[in-house]
Amino acid sequence: METAPKPGRDVPPKKDRLQTKKKKPRRYWEEETTLTAAGASPGPPGSKKRNRELRPERPKNANITKKSRISRKPHLPKKPRERRNLEPQRSVSGAQDPFPGPAPVPVEEAGKFRRIDKSKKLPHSKSKTRSRLEVAEAEEEEISIKAARSELLLAEEPGFLEGENGENTAKIRQADIVEAVDIASAAKHFDLNLRQFGPYRLNYSPTGRHLAFGGRRGHVATLDWVTKRLMCEINVMEAVRDIRFLHSEALLAVAQNRWLHIYDNQGIELHCIRRCDRVTRLEFLPFHFLLATASETGFLTYLDVSVGKIVAALNARAGRLDIMTKNPYNAVIHLGHSNGTVSLWSPAMKEPLAKILCHRGGVRAVAVDSTGTYMATSGLDHQLKIFDLRGTFQPLSARTLPQGAGHLAFSQRGLLAAGMGDVVNIWAGQGKASPPSLEQPYLTHRLSGHVHGLHFCPFEDVLGVGHNGGITSMLVPGAAEPNFDGLESNPYRSQKQRQEWEVKALLEKVPAELICLDPRALAEVDVISLEQEKKERIERLGYDPEAKAPFQPKPKQKGRSSTASLVKRKRKVMDEEHRDKVRQSLEQQPQKQEKKAKPLRARPSALDRFVC
Repeated sequence: METAPKPGRDVPPKKDRLQTKKKKPRRYWEEETTLTAAGASPGPPGSKKRNRELRPERPKNANITKKSRISRKPHLPKKPRERRNLEPQRSVSGAQDPFPGPAPVPVEEAGKFRRIDKSKKLPHSKSKTRSRLEVAEAEEEEISIKAARSELLLAEEPGFLEGENGENTAKIRQADIVEAVDIASAAKHFDLNLRQFGPYRLNYSPTGRHLAFGGRRGHVATLDWVTKRLMCEINVMEAVRDIRFLHSEALLAVAQNRWLHIYDNQGIELHCIRRCDRVTRLEFLPFHFLLATASETGFLTYLDVSVGKIVAALNARAGRLDIMTKNPYNAVIHLGHSNGTVSLWSPAMKEPLAKILCHRGGVRAVAVDSTGTYMATSGLDHQLKIFDLRGTFQPLSARTLPQGAGHLAFSQRGLLAAGMGDVVNIWAGQGKASPPSLEQPYLTHRLSGHVHGLHFCPFEDVLGVGHNGGITSMLVPGAAEPNFDGLESNPYRSQKQRQEWEVKALLEKVPAELICLDPRALAEVDVISLEQEKKERIERLGYDPEAKAPFQPKPKQKGRSSTASLVKRKRKVMDEEHRDKVRQSLEQQPQKQEKKAKPLRARPSALDRFVC
């Protein structure tokens, strides 16, 4: 028979085995009390007696049922919050940061990116409107600080050209510049000998990566001028008067002898717009998707390339139009006329926005800088003038040239190029926001033929010149912006990125009706129109809906809202309003009497000096 093993060293008894398996659950207050009382580290309870001592005792007379919602847990005092250590953080090596917090931003740097004028405030604005304006100002302040701080991350800097020991930079030739720069920059200087099809007009794409040029004898070509890869080359068998890229390098507008034609980057004709006939000059407005054309018949036509419709056809009433340029700041078209004036046009107006008398003879060329502040003009009187477009339209400087400049062009950083016969002169200023100094040229270059077109390449220190002998690419240090916005004009974008950019640009297209001289006026309140609408509304309704309503007393407690008390309160308010009106009239009476008492002064006479 098998006998049960006796309890010994190896086999623990049954009762002891149950005790080792069972563990008493720990209460949430036991650990805290042990820590606070003994200051020891948390751990399992030492003995039953200690747990009983720490456990709260139930009062004897407390009759609490099982279903009662009264909590049996003791109310422990809340611990005070520990304050964070405000000492500066230390790095892994233990070194302390000597400049804690974000880097300060200079006020001048942040002011360049601010668009909201805080000096102009609404006189009587509602609380809701005021709060919205405060939120908008706070967001604009934060964005301007971030933009100013991000300028530190821009790696590229604008180039420059300096002569040794006071040497005149105009004497430095293109061959000397090519020898001094690196190989990649030297490859940007080249000459295309196309004398059999010239003279040429040229245009760079908005990203600055592609070049399109057209000759007077029908030669049209586009290429990636950085890699020298030819995209398309055709002969339209007709005279080409001007050529322009549209919103991207995939579409090309060519002003041929009779009509306006649209081609793609493979040289396939997509459209023939016969309503735009005998076009002499082309300009494209990228934010409005408008193609502006000037014709021999004297009409300025705006074509919306996104829908293929003509927005406006304006008669300038000044004869043949062959001098045209755009203002990149406000999208206003500048036209030069044979009577020496320059007119400013918008598709929303049938008359010019302004007319500026610039020269005693006919205007030969017009150019506007990228900020829309300065305009350069040249005329038959051999004068080259710089005008201020900030409301005054006054000439800032002038220079007489031995030969009148037939073509003008501004760079992104304010350099001015002028083509005079077979010579190209370039003038530079103190910076981007300053006008070019016409005292001494910055660079000079002589070509193999007469200049027929000038255009600075965006984001590259390159000037493209079209002449009788073909195309010349000049190196002009400091002409372009060194850093580009990858979301706006990315020269390295792929085809998929270009398609996505086109969709976003179409969604953000600015209507043609918003083109005006001062774009900041669009965000201001038109007080005159507002008052006119208010008068028309009052006449239509027969009363003023915004007038002050008569006083209506609110009902009070029982016994205080009788008819007599209501009438008494109404009369009290009416008397106060009447007193205010009388007080205002009494204050205005002395002023009126003083005006009446002043006698009308007679005209001054020469004998007044003898009167004592």
